Amino acid sequence: MNNMDLIKQIPEMLSGKELYERLADIPAYDETIREKSQTERLMALSTLYDIYLPSEMSVEIYSKLYLALLRSLQKKGTHAAVQQLYQNHKTIMQRESRGIIGGSDSFSIVGCSGIGKSSAINRAISIITENKMIEIENPPVRIIPCLIVQCPFDASVKSLLLEILRKSDELLETNYYGNALKARATTDVLIGIVAQVALQHLGMLVVDEIQNCVVAKNGKYLVAMLTQLINTSGISIGLIGTPETTSLLETAFQLARRSLGLQYNTLSNDEYFSGFCELLYKYQYVQKYTEITPQIIDWLYEHSGGVTSIVVSLIHDAQEIAILTGYETLDVVMLNQAYNQRLQLLHDFIRPNVTTKPTRKKKKTIHAENQTDTYTISTLVQKSKDENLDIVPLLQEYFTVEEVKL
Repeated sequence: MNNMDLIKQIPEMLSGKELYERLADIPAYDETIREKSQTERLMALSTLYDIYLPSEMSVEIYSKLYLALLRSLQKKGTHAAVQQLYQNHKTIMQRESRGIIGGSDSFSIVGCSGIGKSSAINRAISIITENKMIEIENPPVRIIPCLIVQCPFDASVKSLLLEILRKSDELLETNYYGNALKARATTDVLIGIVAQVALQHLGMLVVDEIQNCVVAKNGKYLVAMLTQLINTSGISIGLIGTPETTSLLETAFQLARRSLGLQYNTLSNDEYFSGFCELLYKYQYVQKYTEITPQIIDWLYEHSGGVTSIVVSLIHDAQEIAILTGYETLDVVMLNQAYNQRLQLLHDFIRPNVTTKPTRKKKKTIHAENQTDTYTISTLVQKSKDENLDIVPLLQEYFTVEEVKL
């Protein structure tokens, strides 16, 4: 197998403006939708979930995946790959074997839930592979550019290995999965079979939700299996998970050094976040159109914690409530309702920036004609008007005032 024939089937690596345009997914929006029936508008509202605005994270993930796939394909058909095929056959036959080809080009992508890791990965893969199989005729070979599987909730080693075979069969039209079930293959044999399939038919393997290994009792066994698979499959293996995954990688040095990669936190309230909010806000399906303001952007940031999926949910649910109740306006009132009614379970994880300035309650007296009057809010409001004073500092002088940033 000539690996150059394989590499030629991958589109050229993109960069700059062209890459951003290809990564972006901006659905069409027709303003006349706001004049449609309630049912039509509610159905069209789901368009918000299709919007994808690429960020620096998107570009980095694209580059990481592209280069990982390239390095995997460069190994196909090499002398080391042929030797590894022989070693994997020994594993299947339950004889002692070893890893030859190595997997130092594997990687990890760690980031908070809801920031768009999976979306960025799927968008990048669709561009890199153009959703096509890699095929050559002489000798006849079919290769899946990237196979994505999810780590089982119980971190079962056997379940993950069988899932890799099942998904491979769907695309290759083979029967590795059925044969493994008929033979009642042990876990050790399955590792050899999966390594063999990966070496011959996979360009890259991505294992999502890898944080399941952290809490599951079988986690350490799955980590050991992945380390072995990285050493014997000859392909790049990407481990995708939430920040809890970091502790898992740190405790397994062999896996950690083979999966150095990218780490992401929630977004900052910066130019990208503002642009993302402004884009979403243009997709309005309520009858009365409103413009977004810097105050609303700040509100969205404080009530989403910088998590883009929550921003989408807030704007979507606020419009849904506005349409259903007849309010028909997207504003802070509806956003607050969406936050309080629809996102209650997330309140412990999202803490809006509330600044409380406690001051000792004071009472001052006004001496007028030998009579003492206690200051009340109405008295202070009148005092503010008469003396042209700012009401907030004046109130803080006499009462405990809580300021909430909107």
